[in-house]
Amino acid sequence: MNELIRQWSGESTVIAYDQPTGTWMFIAVHNTVMGAAMGGCRMRVYEAPEEGLSDAMRLAEAMTRKWAGIGYRHGGGKAVLAIPGEMDPPVRVGVLRRFGQLVESLRGFFSVCGGMGLTPEDLAVVGGETQWACGVKHGGERAVDPGPYTAYGLVAAIKAAARKVFGTENLAGRTVLVQGVGDAGEPLARRLRYEGAEILVCDLDDALARRVASELEGEAVEPHLAYARMCDVYAPCAVGGTLNNETVPQLQCKIIAGAADNQLSAAPNADLLHEKGILYAPDYLANAGSAMAIPLMDAGDLADDQVLKSVERIGETLERVFEEAAVLDESPVHPAERLVASRLHTAAASSGKKTDQD
Repeated sequence: MNELIRQWSGESTVIAYDQPTGTWMFIAVHNTVMGAAMGGCRMRVYEAPEEGLSDAMRLAEAMTRKWAGIGYRHGGGKAVLAIPGEMDPPVRVGVLRRFGQLVESLRGFFSVCGGMGLTPEDLAVVGGETQWACGVKHGGERAVDPGPYTAYGLVAAIKAAARKVFGTENLAGRTVLVQGVGDAGEPLARRLRYEGAEILVCDLDDALARRVASELEGEAVEPHLAYARMCDVYAPCAVGGTLNNETVPQLQCKIIAGAADNQLSAAPNADLLHEKGILYAPDYLANAGSAMAIPLMDAGDLADDQVLKSVERIGETLERVFEEAAVLDESPVHPAERLVASRLHTAAASSGKKTDQD
C-alpha cells in the first residue's frame, strides 16, 4: 500500500481497518481544485486489500474528470469498502455505521454517494452516522436510488451519439447490448426499450439476464459472446476495463456508451476504437446522470422534472465533444480531456492551487 500511495498523483488517502469484520476502508481524494471531494462508495470483495486501494484511486481520478466535465464545483474522491465476504445483515449494518462515522470524522473533506455493491438502504445506514452522505434524507430509511438518473443521462448520451453516427436520435429498431443489468443497467435497458430499441442483455447472473430479456422482449447473450455480438450500441454497465486489447478487436458495434467507470483499460484503446469507426462516449461524461441529479436534489431547489432536464444536458455536452473530435479526426476522449483540463486549470487559477496539468 505504501508504494501505491507514493506513486499516486492524487492528494490524499484515508485508510482504516474494521477489526470486527476484517473490512478495509479506503477513501481516496484525487483533486479538490473544483471544491471539496465527493464520490460514491464501492463495496465488494477483493483478492487483496491493495486492489481495493488501487480501485479507489482510479475511481477518484475518474470522479475528478466527471465533476470537471459537467462543470460542477466538487472535487474527485471515491470510497471503497473491501469486505472479506458475504455478511449477515446485522454485521453489514455495523460496518456501514462505522464507515459513516469515519466519513463524519473528516468534517466535509469527503462526501459519500451510493455506488456498486451498496443499496439505497445501505447508504441510508451510512447517512445515519454522518451529515456528509449525499441523497439521504436524514431520519429516513432509504436514500435516493442513483441508477435511474444514470440511465436517464445515458439515454441522452446514446441519442447524441446516434445523431452523429446515424443522422437521427430515433432509436426505434436499433439494437443495444446492455452488459450488466444492475442498478443502472436495468433501468437503462427499460428506457431504451421504451424508445423502441431492440435489447440484448448480458450479465454474469444468467437468471437475471434471462428475466430482464424476457420482460423486454429481448435476448440474453452469454457473457463470453457479448463483445463479438453485432449491435448498434454497446453499453458496458458493469465493471470497468472491458475495452482492452482483447475485446476491442472483437467489437461489432457503432457506438459505445455505458454506466461503467474506467471502461478503457488503457488510453491507447480509445484510438483503436476510433480507427475501427466506433464512436466512444467518454464514460465520465456519459454516465454522469446521478452525479448531476443528486447534488441538485440535496440542494432542494429543483423538482424532479427540472432535475431530469438538467441531466439531459449530458447530450449537449457530448454533441460538442463529438463535433470537435470529428473536425480533428480523433477519438472523443481527446476533446473531453481538454475540456476537463481547461476547467481544472481555470479553477486552479482562481484558487491558487495546482493541477496535474500545470
